[in-house]
Amino acid sequence: MSWSDWNIDPVRLLEVFVYDPQAPLIFSSGLFLWLFAGFAVVYLLLRHHTTARLLFVTAFSYYFYYKSSGWYLLLLALVTVSDFLIARRMDRCQTPWKRKAWVTLSLMVNLGLLCYFKYTNFLGECWASLTGGTFTAWDIFLPVGISFFTFQSLSYTLDVYRRQIQPLTCLLDYAFYVSFFPQLVAGPIVRARDFLPQIRQPLFVSREMFGRGVFLIFCGLFKKAVISDYISINFVERVFDNPALYSGVENLLGVYGYALQIYCDFSGYSDMAIGLALLLGFHFNENFRSPYKSASVTEFWRRWHISLSTWLRDYLYISLGGNRKGKVRQYLNLIITMFLGGLWHGASWNFVLWGMLHGVALAVHKFWMQLMGRPKGWQSGGIRRVLGVLVTFHFVCFCWIFFRHADFSGAMAMLRQIFTDFHPELFPQWLAGYGKVCLLMVLGFVLHFLPDRWEQIAIQKTTALPLVGKAALLVLLIYVVIQMKSADIQPFIYFQF
Repeated sequence: MSWSDWNIDPVRLLEVFVYDPQAPLIFSSGLFLWLFAGFAVVYLLLRHHTTARLLFVTAFSYYFYYKSSGWYLLLLALVTVSDFLIARRMDRCQTPWKRKAWVTLSLMVNLGLLCYFKYTNFLGECWASLTGGTFTAWDIFLPVGISFFTFQSLSYTLDVYRRQIQPLTCLLDYAFYVSFFPQLVAGPIVRARDFLPQIRQPLFVSREMFGRGVFLIFCGLFKKAVISDYISINFVERVFDNPALYSGVENLLGVYGYALQIYCDFSGYSDMAIGLALLLGFHFNENFRSPYKSASVTEFWRRWHISLSTWLRDYLYISLGGNRKGKVRQYLNLIITMFLGGLWHGASWNFVLWGMLHGVALAVHKFWMQLMGRPKGWQSGGIRRVLGVLVTFHFVCFCWIFFRHADFSGAMAMLRQIFTDFHPELFPQWLAGYGKVCLLMVLGFVLHFLPDRWEQIAIQKTTALPLVGKAALLVLLIYVVIQMKSADIQPFIYFQF
């Protein structure tokens, strides 16, 4: 029996498994579901063979990254080997200046790669504008997830430098940690101190872990493939691409839509990453905690992209002096931290402004809390909290306008439409034309603002289902995704960072 008897073209079949820049491998794709099914079978067969299991997962993780960025997986290998050797060498040094030299080398390698791939053209354009010269942009491909795995690897060398952890003695263990595929390309940023102790533990997935993992994968897939992708393709992208063609009320709804889209997209990926890790026997920390429930910008950053905000706090804000050098210096440190946090997201003045707006807001909130004598962690209640949530949400949405647009002209055009050409009477017309979009937006925000205890109840109910019930739940969701998905795969927004 030949390939032709099965009506299969071996060349086209092979093309499915090689790198295609137009079709990165993502959790919500059919190819990943089939690959993961095969991966899970081998993983279970190796459950009693720790080293072989680690080697297999690392190889699969490298293939996963190859399907996202091609042969740029060599950069992943370079970061892994260099930081592993640097940490080992640094640990043997007792002289402070030698330890600083080694950790500086790690910073140079990681940040050097990050700066080259993300900021070369941006810095060239800035220099040309300052000197009055011209600059021709270089053709530089941005490897997917480079900001995530460099920050993750840096956390390891910085923790070794601070003597908070001991360096690993096995390169395979470190390669497993840096490349572990659930969080490789879009986070969460997993700290070495949290993950390394789990690597060589006996494989164990409890009923609660399995149930929670299935629930998180279900939620993440629903957020990404049903809510985020649909409202993005059918409404949000249209408004942000041509804000002047739409009334102010449509632009405002587009901003609300983008706030929901980016949350569902990014938290959906995090949910799936955490859920997949649980199914494989590993625990990741929470990365999102209903951020739009926040009553202040400070609270927002304790709930949004928690792995990045805590990374910036522990390795940048505290290194700058934190709150140890006076109040004015503390406010300045907050602004600098968020300025660099904005720049981390991309080489654009829009990202810089987005970060600065959040930095100034954090400093203002900190100043107000100190002026009012509020203790750290104090939260308002009642109507005051409701007003705080409304103000914070709209401030965050205002900042999203600059985050989403590639240049200031688009952002200003959108703001101009909202403030000078609102036309609320067009809302019924929008509702009639975008009924399904409106329904999904309402559903998304309602689910987001549900009490936290409802989520715990849902997890318990999912855990209590038999295996057939859990499988049926996922099959049902996949069917819904197929019915609503667009023709093209929609990559996760944070792949570009």
